[in-house]
Amino acid sequence: MVTERIYIEDKEHPEEEQLKKPAEILKAGGLVAFPTETVYGLGANALNEEAAKKIYAAKGRPSDNPLIAHIADFKDLPELVLQVPEAGKRLMEAFWPGPLTLIFPKSRLVPYGTTGGLDTVAVRMPSDPVANALIRLAGVPIAAPSANTSGRPSPTTADHVWQDMNGKIEMIVDGGAVGIGVESTIIDVSGKEPMILRPGAVTKEMASKVLGREIRLDPAIISGPMSPEMKPKAPGMKYKHYAPKADLTLVEGEREAVAETINRLVKEKLSKGFRVGIICTEETREYYHDGLIKSMGLRTKEETIAHNLYAVLRDFDDWNADFIFSESFADTHLGQAIMNRLVKAAGYHIIQTD
Repeated sequence: MVTERIYIEDKEHPEEEQLKKPAEILKAGGLVAFPTETVYGLGANALNEEAAKKIYAAKGRPSDNPLIAHIADFKDLPELVLQVPEAGKRLMEAFWPGPLTLIFPKSRLVPYGTTGGLDTVAVRMPSDPVANALIRLAGVPIAAPSANTSGRPSPTTADHVWQDMNGKIEMIVDGGAVGIGVESTIIDVSGKEPMILRPGAVTKEMASKVLGREIRLDPAIISGPMSPEMKPKAPGMKYKHYAPKADLTLVEGEREAVAETINRLVKEKLSKGFRVGIICTEETREYYHDGLIKSMGLRTKEETIAHNLYAVLRDFDDWNADFIFSESFADTHLGQAIMNRLVKAAGYHIIQTD
């Protein structure tokens, strides 16, 4: 398969003419990668079970890992869901369009091939102008997990998509670098109490404020890997995700102790001939001197760290790193999403310095 790539010159006001062809591909059951405000998505008609199967095949994604259906308008939701609970309505009003996915009881129209065999469906309305315009033109909800090989760092540029998907899909819509850089927050509103299944840019604190009560994190986020027999309720819960090719280790503790530990571990690996990388921030970069040192941004501006996270992990892949040692981050606000991705990428390999 030859993968075509089209460039959107004005991302804020994409021309309909440019998006007609990818929209037609989606309607016909093909695969198109496109930008959203979070990461690049690999799109297919969410109501076409055969199209959904193509996503799983292109990504090498386990078939019980559910997909998210993307819509362009509030009026597109009723045909996908059986009901919209009050908590869902309040969260939609506050954060749609935007980086929030909500899980509802699904309608009969949504095939089990899209939901990973579940009786619930995950739905999001992206705010990215290119994504929104493409979905409108396609005229169908678009299932769109991240446009990368399953398990690898998610793509935040079209070049990242090209590395993983060239020759596997019909088209890549290049809208430049994404804004946020980590996947959407997922909140399950299908049960008695709303629950966060994946942290993201819509933080626990933000959602709790809208609902007027504290919203809980699913224990699976905190406790570690899910057992093989368990069915994940949302993407990113069960399988290894976001991982670089190198062995990634997180180091937690006081800043000076973390730097001392990382420097010691790096020297040990370098002495054995390995290629070693360090993930730090602008505030701590001066503490490190050996290996390939990459700053993800400013701790005082967590959005810069989220934006650069996957690009930095992919940079280490390009450099053929053998080992990566990363600082950890505060597990509040946007830091919760950053740590969730890093912990999954590290396969829960964490060193406590204290």
